[in-house]
Amino acid sequence: MFNKILIANRGEIACRIIQTAHRMGIRCVAVYSDADANARHVAMADEAFHIGPAPSSESYLKADKIIDIALKSGAQAIHPGYGFLSENTDFAEACEANGIVFIGPPSPAIAAMGSKSAAKAIMEDAGVPLVPGYHGKDQSPELLRAEAEKCGFPLLLKAVAGGGGKGMRVVENMAEFDDALAAAQREAKNAFGNPDMLIERYLTQPRHVEIQVFCDQQGNGIYLAERDCSVQRRHQKVLEEAPAPGLSEDTRKAMGEAAVRAAQAINYVGAGTVEFLYDVDGSFFFMEMNTRLQVEHPVTEMVTGQDLVEWQLKVAWGDPLPLNQAQVKTRGHAIEARIYAEDPEQDFLPATGTLRYLSTPDESANVRVDTGVTEGDEISIHYDPMIAKLIVWDDTREQAVNRMVQALEQYRIAGLKTNIRFLHATVDAQPFREAQLTTNFIASHGDLLFPKSRLDLDKALVLAAGFILEQRKSADPVTADPWSPFGRQNSWRLNWEFAQPLTLQVGDDKHELKILERDDRYQVEVGGSVYQLHAKLNDDYLQAVVNGHRLSLHGNLHNEELVLFYGGDTFKCTVYRETYGFEEMAGEGSLAAPMNGSIVAVQTKVGDRVNAGQSLVIMEAMKMEHAIKAPADGVVTDIFYSEGDQVAEGAELIAIDTGEAE
Repeated sequence: MFNKILIANRGEIACRIIQTAHRMGIRCVAVYSDADANARHVAMADEAFHIGPAPSSESYLKADKIIDIALKSGAQAIHPGYGFLSENTDFAEACEANGIVFIGPPSPAIAAMGSKSAAKAIMEDAGVPLVPGYHGKDQSPELLRAEAEKCGFPLLLKAVAGGGGKGMRVVENMAEFDDALAAAQREAKNAFGNPDMLIERYLTQPRHVEIQVFCDQQGNGIYLAERDCSVQRRHQKVLEEAPAPGLSEDTRKAMGEAAVRAAQAINYVGAGTVEFLYDVDGSFFFMEMNTRLQVEHPVTEMVTGQDLVEWQLKVAWGDPLPLNQAQVKTRGHAIEARIYAEDPEQDFLPATGTLRYLSTPDESANVRVDTGVTEGDEISIHYDPMIAKLIVWDDTREQAVNRMVQALEQYRIAGLKTNIRFLHATVDAQPFREAQLTTNFIASHGDLLFPKSRLDLDKALVLAAGFILEQRKSADPVTADPWSPFGRQNSWRLNWEFAQPLTLQVGDDKHELKILERDDRYQVEVGGSVYQLHAKLNDDYLQAVVNGHRLSLHGNLHNEELVLFYGGDTFKCTVYRETYGFEEMAGEGSLAAPMNGSIVAVQTKVGDRVNAGQSLVIMEAMKMEHAIKAPADGVVTDIFYSEGDQVAEGAELIAIDTGEAE
């Protein structure tokens, strides 16, 4: 077995690989960019090498530097993780040319599946069912339009190279086709250097079901159950589970055998995933094959009891597969939730910031957290905004769902926006509990997935006041005289009671509270009502009784900004000071950057008349494109940035004179 490997990746997958390698007695070499100098994967590795500036194009995608470090460090093999160079044919070939084992499939297999159009031709020859569409080499707009008409609508435009939802557009009719094609080609070229497209019939109620396959160098191939990844946003997976609910054993077997045929058709070696669209009538169609370890591999590990990274290392060393098909057994049900820095209420816009407070559920045989960050780390614009993967297992799907709901309630983050509340609402929604799964799940159930707060506003303000006052008390020095009224740590005044004011700001609204402090409780007046509050704070854990209602919650107070966590919900407020001077990022006649990023395209010029909602600027951040639209009708008076420029969150991009609009 290898005694030293290099991990050409970062974040949670690098940490995940290191854990298994260390358990197997293998030393690990990490690489890191400027942004990751203090990252968790660097601290976990036996040694680490600086590889370049923060942008991945100048660090983690520098194949020649990674090869040099592997040779310098004496690493016998390179594990690419997922993303970055994991499906790069040239990198796999460079490893081989330098006598380094690439822990992944042979380069010809990567090349065969790297082109979705070529992959479909191979699958057709292997007898794997395909969705109707076009996957030819001729990319002329005229032919693509003709093929679109032949395929029928709705259809899906998909980049021939790459994945992760980039370069994909759903087109409802021919009137939308040209604009959607141009946008998808531009995004594909920027992400993968290849603008070529394929066309597929877009199934309106499909499920996304994928098969984990594994092949060794002796020609053996097996499948390790299936995963359902139907709950997605922007064509990117949000929840994954194994086994897929509601599949018959015959379908499981047929799909698994088709996946193995697909892998063996390209002489595959190692871990791979064959993805299918599963239709309501029970039919399934090949979608693509990912020639690497998948983000969602933990759910397969949880139901099979196997360590797939260990399998990768053994197969790369030359060992045969640890099991044959008859020996593969599954048990129970597992679900994975991807925790992202993003704002679900703003179309899942990626977020940046510092994890100033991070508390995760306790890990056990039923709960697993795969992450590459710790409290205090920054989520930057340079990499994917995934914070962690939360995986749960239990005997039945119902029990696994309940366990995931509980675990999400115990996952608490402050300092930046996350999708935890959205995930909690999604998993707890009745349609998910009933496994009514399609790739349109989020769009179909928006009313359930974006619920109102479970906390009444006035009660939340009372609890916030209790948390703030109790934390202030814990920070104040206590007098040496326990009988002195001046040592009571409350608002005691000689001969009269003093109701101290407290103003809390929630969004744009300010709320005036009056608090009369007793020895054993607070009397809080807010919104014309009076509440009796008993509160006890232990670190971040608040036990409270509000007018006889006992409840417990957690919180984080930082620089007068408070976040309370209760039952999967969050409540945010700020202690208001007149000197704070809150300002809006953008006024009615201007556009501001919603995050740090780079300008991909400016779609207007000075003097143009524009309409509210018209796309004016395309920004790229965290590997995704975002359209910045006109806030109102008007005339463009200034454009402050050009294509290729880097911009900071809140920077004014374009000025519009709304007074001149007709």
